[in-house]
Amino acid sequence: MPDPSPRLETAGDAHAEPAGVVLVAHGGKSRSTAPARRGLAHLRMLPFAHAVERGGRGHRTDLGSGVAVHMVRYRFKGWNGPAMDAYQDVRWAVGELARRYPGRPVVLVGHSMGGRAVLRAAGAPGVVAVCGLAPWLEGADPVDQLAGRAVLIAHGDRERMTDPAASYAYALRARAVTDRVARFDVLGDGHAMLRRAGDWTSLVRRFALGEIGAEPRDPVITNAMAEPAPAGLRVALEGAHR
Repeated sequence: MPDPSPRLETAGDAHAEPAGVVLVAHGGKSRSTAPARRGLAHLRMLPFAHAVERGGRGHRTDLGSGVAVHMVRYRFKGWNGPAMDAYQDVRWAVGELARRYPGRPVVLVGHSMGGRAVLRAAGAPGVVAVCGLAPWLEGADPVDQLAGRAVLIAHGDRERMTDPAASYAYALRARAVTDRVARFDVLGDGHAMLRRAGDWTSLVRRFALGEIGAEPRDPVITNAMAEPAPAGLRVALEGAHR
């Protein structure tokens, strides 16, 4: 029998006393109780995790140095309706990170099903920001937990798996509870985030490290957050990643 417990895996260098923490959650299926494994969905998020960890190595505060980046290993491949298994696993992971690294700011990053899970888990103590990449969202997904958090959503315009209109509607509702919401349209790319992989990765790195304080907040993201809807929620992501 496989281990039924979720797990945390370290991405890049380990940081026993980090200045900040990032949790990365990959995608999955609508329904499946098959054990989660290191498949393509997991592998797709590794570049994001490693880019953030590398970019934060020089960050130092009174709390510690570097940015500890972890990926959550789900119990099951699926969300599974009311069970919300991926959310339950992410919620556990955020609590575990708070136990390991007390007092550190935490940023959550998730793709597809993982995007839905991290957005729902963003109300946990210590979470300062959350990023959903091509998130799978529905009209009933709550937003109250986003109060006081920075929120970044990005969606490709060639999406075939999740609904960009739903992520726009979600971002619009989120602006009622927090004034720091931005949403980007990644033109020319779809759910796998492969055609413009560098631009997706750069956006996440800049957001996560800016919110942790490892580098100045990115002006493009900051400007998008300051723009009224719909402008700040339909920002075309520029190419030539930095």
